[in-house]
Amino acid sequence: MLTSLLPSTERALLRRLAVEQSQNRIPSLIAGLVRDGETIWVDSRGKVEGQPSTTDTQYRIGSITKTFVAVLVMRLRDEGRLDLADKLDEHVTGTSIGNRNIGEILSHSSGLTAEPAGQWWERTPGGSAEELLASIDAQAVRPTPRHGFHYSNVGFGVLGELVSRLRGAPWHEVLQREILTPLGMTRTTLGPVAPHARGFAVHPWADVVLPEPAEDAGAMAPAGQLWSTFDNLARWARFINGDTGDVLHPDTVAEMRAPASVDDGGEWRAGYGLGFQLARHRGRRLAGHTGSMPGFLATLWSDPAESTSVIFMANTTAGVTGAFATDLLDLLAEHEPRIPEPWEPRPDVDIRLLELTGQWYWGPTPYVLRVLPSGLLDLVPWQGRGRASRFRANADDTWTGLDGYYAGEVLRIGRNADGVPTHLNLNTFIFTRTPYDTEAPVPGGVTGWRAAQ
Repeated sequence: MLTSLLPSTERALLRRLAVEQSQNRIPSLIAGLVRDGETIWVDSRGKVEGQPSTTDTQYRIGSITKTFVAVLVMRLRDEGRLDLADKLDEHVTGTSIGNRNIGEILSHSSGLTAEPAGQWWERTPGGSAEELLASIDAQAVRPTPRHGFHYSNVGFGVLGELVSRLRGAPWHEVLQREILTPLGMTRTTLGPVAPHARGFAVHPWADVVLPEPAEDAGAMAPAGQLWSTFDNLARWARFINGDTGDVLHPDTVAEMRAPASVDDGGEWRAGYGLGFQLARHRGRRLAGHTGSMPGFLATLWSDPAESTSVIFMANTTAGVTGAFATDLLDLLAEHEPRIPEPWEPRPDVDIRLLELTGQWYWGPTPYVLRVLPSGLLDLVPWQGRGRASRFRANADDTWTGLDGYYAGEVLRIGRNADGVPTHLNLNTFIFTRTPYDTEAPVPGGVTGWRAAQ
């Protein structure tokens, strides 16, 4: 389904696409936007085998492949087959990073080399998993600090083998069974299936192209071999935004989107979660991945807060500018910002929660507790400075924090003999209805307020 935009918006987006393809001499380029699960704009420039690219034309998506492998690993985690704190040696032996844990490999913080030993792996036939594992010796560990970010294609080759061993089948077969088929992504494959683009390098000083090879990367395939289409990546964008079907719990995807390592130091514009690249752009927090293989470039960024995603795929080794994808998001925000839905009272609010709402104080600091439309409780500082978290109800009148400082912490409701809420106990921090209420169990006791002397 294609939801139409205003003609002025479509023209602005098309012009940005056309400038990118023309000025950077890209053989073919397709790009589009997804909002609220629907494709709202998609267009292409250039040609594939003499015809314009379509939403069903396959391109190689490079390292976007890593996001699929990461989901396979997190499925194993959620099933209890492994823990992110497990050392690699507990599941895959014979490497120099056996003492690194799986979470470190997922977040590129294991110190493992970026590329495998031997020839340029992206342009040569790949070897077996046994050969890859045997090549990860002491020389494959870089002298970066432990837990520092160091991007590693090799690490995802190892994770692909981890999936294969724990599932007893090749990783790409597991991918097909556990992710692609359930999500209806029938045009995402290990190798090209027509109609597909051919990969090219464009000469820097002349308008001629060089065909790039598309070898089977073997054990390194989990790092970047998949081919896909715009339509299939639009479904994957919905997945990253939380529409996960039965493949993975949305909370696990949110965990994968949380920063685990930072790529660019103190400025924190780029980082990595658990298999997802992360970026910050004009107040947005984006999750997804870029992809690069000889002859191909691709990017998928999703903004879960806005339920909006941008996708592009191109059959060129280099040339697409780094700002192209975010420029499309900016144009959408400029020309067609969201119009809020009309507010209406909700018939399904638990009226019993009203007694918890309103102002609470942590010491002298005012907070506000409100009920969200989803039934969650939202505790936020009155003036916007301090620790904010949402809470989900448990069966025993307690609540568990979902994000922020109090993620995973328990909120207990203190009540008097009549059952009236008198205070909140948030992992030992006491919140009271008035500042330092003398009737609440504030540690250290409260003697009462008095004028300065």
